[in-house]
Amino acid sequence: MHRRTFLAAAGLAAIPPAAHAAPDHDHAALDALLRRHVAWNAAGTATTVSYRAFAADRGELRRVLDAYQAVSRGEYDAMSREQRFAFLANAYNAFTIELVLTKYPDLKSIKDLGSLIRSPWKIRFFRLLGEERHLDDVEHGMLRAPGAFDEPRVHFVVNCASIGCPALRPEALVAARLEAQLEDSTRRFLGDATRNRYDPRSRRLEVSRIFDWFREDWERGARGIRSREQFLGRYADLLAADPADRARVREGAAPLAFLDYDWGLNDRPRP
Repeated sequence: MHRRTFLAAAGLAAIPPAAHAAPDHDHAALDALLRRHVAWNAAGTATTVSYRAFAADRGELRRVLDAYQAVSRGEYDAMSREQRFAFLANAYNAFTIELVLTKYPDLKSIKDLGSLIRSPWKIRFFRLLGEERHLDDVEHGMLRAPGAFDEPRVHFVVNCASIGCPALRPEALVAARLEAQLEDSTRRFLGDATRNRYDPRSRRLEVSRIFDWFREDWERGARGIRSREQFLGRYADLLAADPADRARVREGAAPLAFLDYDWGLNDRPRP
């Protein structure tokens, strides 16, 4: 199918790039939107997104997207490592929200935006660094590319608009606080027993399928981590209650089992 025909059928149109503007490393406009329309649950382990409110602020969101599209390759290359990471992760999250809004409220999952021939993450509907992109380009081709960042905690700050996904933070990522934000998001996600927990009966560590799908990200030796078990062992205090069970997790002695992933939309219920 011709690309323009496919985009029209999917209810999408390629977002044209905006006029040139200097990159905003504070991501202030996106930060303001996220603070208004994203909220933690009572436990502080997951967030819900008011896509209805984002739809009402669609013009403001589009200005954010335009600003990301206006960043040139040269400007990106001149950024620090932390600035590049924050730029890509924030852009991924913002464009994911835009993708959901193309069909909202007539969808129950981001997967409803796909087709038999293409997943929603393969739809090219925006430009970034001068090239047409889809979401997989940003996540897998840029953020997860070997040697680019080698940061397995990326999975805890990019959001796929789904209940099973780690939380979309109600703030933008920024270079000055990136390490703290990455660690906070990791601890919140691993502290959610509905998605990650040690089962003392089976003596298995039951974790999100993220650890199954992206196993290689924990095996590249980044930050001294060479396995999923070693990484999870650093957070044994969040995954198990009993001291002996925590010790088992910390030592990497608990075999992994992977929980079902909930692809339901992480939408905030209407009042």
